[in-house]
Amino acid sequence: MTVLKTSMRNFFAHKGRMALSAVAVLLSVAFVCGTLVFTDTMNTTFDKLFAATSSDVTVSSKDASDTGETTSGNGKPPVIPASVLDRVKGADGVKSAEGTVASTSVTVVDGDKDSLSPTSGGPTIVGSWNDNDARTMDITSGVEPKGGDQIMVDADTADKHDLKLGDEIGVISAVGTHTAKISGIADFTVTNPGAAIFFVDTKTAQQILVGESGVYTNVNVTAAADVTDEQLKKNVLAELGGGYKVLTAEETAEANQKNVGDFMNVMKYAMLGFAGIAFLVGIFLIINTFSMLVAQRTREIGLMRAIGSSRKQVNRSVLVEALLLGVFGSVLGVGAGVGLAIGLMKLMGMMGMELSTNDLTVAWTTPALGLLLGVVVTVLAAYLPARRAGKISPMAALRDAGTPADAKAGWVRGGIGLLLTGAGGAALYLAGTADKATDGSLWLGLGVVFSLIGFVVIGPVLAGGMVRVLGAILLRAFGPVGRMAERNALRNPRRTGATGAALMIGLALVACLSVVGSSMVASAGEELDKAVGTDFIIGSDRGKLITPEAVAAVKATPGVERVTQYKWTEADFTTPDGRTTEETAITAADPTYALDLRVETVAGKLTDAYRPNSMSVHEDFAKDHDVSIGSKIDVAFKDGTTGALTVRAITSSENVVDAGAMYTSIDTLARYVPADRMPLDQLLFASAKEGQKDAAYTALKDALHDNPQYKVRDQTDYKEALKDQIGQLLNMIYGLLALAIVVAILGVVNTLALSVVERTREIGLMRAIGLSRRQLRRMIRLESVVIALFGALLGLGLGMGWGATAQQLLALEGMKVLDIPWPTIIGVFIGSAFVGLFAALVPAFRAGRMNVLNAIATE
Repeated sequence: MTVLKTSMRNFFAHKGRMALSAVAVLLSVAFVCGTLVFTDTMNTTFDKLFAATSSDVTVSSKDASDTGETTSGNGKPPVIPASVLDRVKGADGVKSAEGTVASTSVTVVDGDKDSLSPTSGGPTIVGSWNDNDARTMDITSGVEPKGGDQIMVDADTADKHDLKLGDEIGVISAVGTHTAKISGIADFTVTNPGAAIFFVDTKTAQQILVGESGVYTNVNVTAAADVTDEQLKKNVLAELGGGYKVLTAEETAEANQKNVGDFMNVMKYAMLGFAGIAFLVGIFLIINTFSMLVAQRTREIGLMRAIGSSRKQVNRSVLVEALLLGVFGSVLGVGAGVGLAIGLMKLMGMMGMELSTNDLTVAWTTPALGLLLGVVVTVLAAYLPARRAGKISPMAALRDAGTPADAKAGWVRGGIGLLLTGAGGAALYLAGTADKATDGSLWLGLGVVFSLIGFVVIGPVLAGGMVRVLGAILLRAFGPVGRMAERNALRNPRRTGATGAALMIGLALVACLSVVGSSMVASAGEELDKAVGTDFIIGSDRGKLITPEAVAAVKATPGVERVTQYKWTEADFTTPDGRTTEETAITAADPTYALDLRVETVAGKLTDAYRPNSMSVHEDFAKDHDVSIGSKIDVAFKDGTTGALTVRAITSSENVVDAGAMYTSIDTLARYVPADRMPLDQLLFASAKEGQKDAAYTALKDALHDNPQYKVRDQTDYKEALKDQIGQLLNMIYGLLALAIVVAILGVVNTLALSVVERTREIGLMRAIGLSRRQLRRMIRLESVVIALFGALLGLGLGMGWGATAQQLLALEGMKVLDIPWPTIIGVFIGSAFVGLFAALVPAFRAGRMNVLNAIATE
């Protein structure tokens, strides 16, 4: 009880000093709990949606996706004959059955030809209005579609694009373009998390999505009373026999949830990883806080020992303070995490994915995990300072309070740090010299871990030399104030090292990712310059296949000399060694593709691969299957028959553009795949006539004005698009890393604040002998800047080393250019100085307000 009372008294006596550490715990716990609440809420939203929109049993083609997405390469959804509906109605236990048609391989545009697809990346679905939809949606205005000139839209899409009754919109599919006017607007009875959904009548859906009547994509079956879904499925299968996919509502919902869940898991674990980084940085803050508090209470702890307190009691007292801090910060963090989740939901709403707070899901495991993590991390971080407190002898009461016991980092610590740093450097060297990327990635991971730990351990040793160098460059210009700032930073190397290490971690990751991202962009740009021989690349950013109408428009464009079509399909390859590789990708293109893409070959000529019944393979495939020029491979094309193709070329496996592709001609593909099953084009490559490139560029954009899903890009545009994609990813990662950097800034603030308290008497004496308030504040700000720049130098240097090593692994995959983004690195370094200035504002202000006499009298 005495220990608890002492801990409580000390905790509340230093509550101001504990506040920033509590904020670090709060932020870290909030990020973990917010991530879990957000992802759980998304899962709940999708569960409700899938459960509400799934019929008791669904019958579809055996080639159909379990999730209902269009999977056919010809841009049309897999269908079943209308006769299946009559047969299903005759099965036992069927209350009702209805045939429907739907497709996701569509683009919908408004009257200005602007796309109505979701900006969140959600699907665009056009389907027939049916009883199952009527069960889950309410028509809020207008009427359901009847006839080919009417279409209905979901309320969310109507709101986002300001659509109203009577507006004309167009549906672009593989069959062609169909226009209709909005007859109704329907709202989901459950949350629609981002899909754009349009409804037409069944006959129109058959015509505009499939191009033929008498077929359906699905038959929705409703069970009679007292008939389970499983029993109904058995009855339907007994009636139909094989050849069809039959799923219960639960199976359909599970398939959809798995599709969403894979993405959600990636996002969840990525965000939790960044939360872990924030926790790691928070550990340094907590260690620093308790180390300084213990140092400042040296006399107090010595007196406690002198009157009978044991080492265990002193140790336990500090740990109880940490426990109180952990509980306090974690409880607030759990609440802040729920708020963060709601904020993320609002942010996703701005991006087009609607999530309702009515579905907010807070599982009991979320606050339990948050509390456990916060408390355990805080107590563990305080363990070393607690042990140090327990070792204080009763004689320490005779010394001045606040005298640091660790003025210099020990030789043992320096030796361990050098050993770990050396091990990390050796691992990074082995990663950079590896022959295979898979082997090198393991060494890279070990190198990152060991070098990071090594720099953390050796930080106090490095602090002395690096702070002196920084002081000579930056602080000497400020005269005596600058020299005092430098000495203050050098006074306790362990504290300076720990504070700089907290900032180092976040900046090391920023530098590493900047180097990797910049190198990827530079490498891809160089490869495009070397490999791409065409003027324009035409395709969809959302994976939409290119319709025959769009192909015809491109070919008819004035100023275009040649157009190369590029298709992709799957096939089963049976090689001369007797093995069969199933569902292997094969690319079919026009012979001019050999001019559009300069693919390096190790044997034969790529142009020969486009001869009748010919193909190419890549080098690794050839080695694995004992294939050489002249070998014959039996290729069983998807949706077609089997042909014996002769290998005419073997391409290098080191090609970056179209890496690992195996080529044949479109004419060869057409021999084995029926015309109605031929896959649509993935891309088109166009080359302009001599001297007409600019005119052709403009003309191509005009030709595709009615097809906004396709982008016309020259090589410069393509590089910019690649740069933007990588840049967006990096910006998102930087945003997540910002949490760790914020915690590190709090660490600098806390260190300075506690340092000011520790030096109260010293500050009073300096003020008494003539140091002005402005000079005092400048001294503290300069000290903060030096600590921040010390951490930045460590982090940026370490991160660039990691990034350069990672680029060496990427070079094995063809990304051979190392590009250091010096503007970013220099900008981050300069930004670190401003971080130091910002962190010192409050401590410097408080120091300047001290009463001189009271400060001198402080014990």
